[in-house]
Amino acid sequence: MASPEPIRPQWNAPASVGSLSTTRCGGVSTVPYDDGKAGGGLNLGTHVGDRPKAVDRNRALLRTFLPSDPAWLSQVHGTTVVDAASLHGVVPNADACISSTPGVVCVIQTADCLPVLLCDLDGRVVGAAHAGWRGLANGILEKTVARMGDAGAGSLMAWLGPAIGPNAFEVGQDVFDAFVVPDPETTAAFRAIEGRAGKYLADIYALARRRLANAGVSEVFGGDLCTVSDPARFYSYRRDGVTGRMVSLIWLK
Repeated sequence: MASPEPIRPQWNAPASVGSLSTTRCGGVSTVPYDDGKAGGGLNLGTHVGDRPKAVDRNRALLRTFLPSDPAWLSQVHGTTVVDAASLHGVVPNADACISSTPGVVCVIQTADCLPVLLCDLDGRVVGAAHAGWRGLANGILEKTVARMGDAGAGSLMAWLGPAIGPNAFEVGQDVFDAFVVPDPETTAAFRAIEGRAGKYLADIYALARRRLANAGVSEVFGGDLCTVSDPARFYSYRRDGVTGRMVSLIWLK
């Protein structure tokens, strides 16, 4: 079994901030949650049909990189934001969490949706948001930014983790309308698919950058790792259907 090799975000986060994002590699899960190369997969989701003992072992491997157990969420494509330090092992229905407490680990699970990590420039508050298209359209990033501000954060920066890329994210008219009707400037994030009325390729990274900018976050990094087109590194629900989950995490040291 290979050891996990997490992605270390390349951004200008303060030294007091720790962060990482996992791939599908370096765990013990078997097909279809494996690493795609005849090795064990690092599936970290308990809700996708994988063997519970395998997920427990994978989470134990993840734990070696962290100061504490992550504050797990049950993600429902909503806009609820919670304080990770207040959970104490409870797993709430929420799609974002924040922390101003050192050692508390915020975590988001994804397999095509966009994970967004945030911190303030002074390294006092961190946050993590699950930004699928529904969450983005309904304001999950704005609500996370506001909650971080309430916790004492100043100016923020963000890192966009692995997600479905702009050449793979096919959407319908409903998704186009959810963004463009309230904000016509987001039209640039969609490309009409020739010969298929009402079908578009959407750039979820561009949509997130737009929402972050409107919320006052202009320093944004990442947004260049496509889960669908890189089966050697990433799980993808859109590509494979039954698959594992990766995580993106952030904490104060």
